[in-house]
Amino acid sequence: MLASAVRVPDHGKRVPFRFLSIQGDARDALGEAVAARGLALRPEAGEAAVAKDRARFSHAPLVVVVVAVLDPADEAIPAQERLLTAGCACFALLQAAQGLGFGASWLTGWPAYDPGVAALLGLGADERIAGFIHVGTPKLQPPERERPDPAALLREWTPPA
Repeated sequence: MLASAVRVPDHGKRVPFRFLSIQGDARDALGEAVAARGLALRPEAGEAAVAKDRARFSHAPLVVVVVAVLDPADEAIPAQERLLTAGCACFALLQAAQGLGFGASWLTGWPAYDPGVAALLGLGADERIAGFIHVGTPKLQPPERERPDPAALLREWTPPA
């Protein structure tokens, strides 16, 4: 799966992403830490919200954190391109897992954007969480959700007269 995930567009061959594997008891430990962080940020949070955060990483046996590496010293390649590459790595990992018959889901949620969670995971100052890819055995076939009409999204550009 990781071999597929690294076959993404990468301007300048910078490899602006890395992976963290979270499995076994580490999933529960991360859930406990995220629940505590959530409660510190929102002391008024109800027990349901805290329980959701506590269980956030326990639904699949493997969670792969895709980390975007956005070093500002690398000005030759725009940070947006490096972030898009990390997003492509998320999608490629998701597709690879599903192609191998695993159930997989790309999630973010508030922990993906929280500096405290980033520090807990050991991210550097110039790194961001691009996604949490949850991988396991599918319990059911997810229903197909409504998708936009591709033709309605396409416009032909013509040069100004």
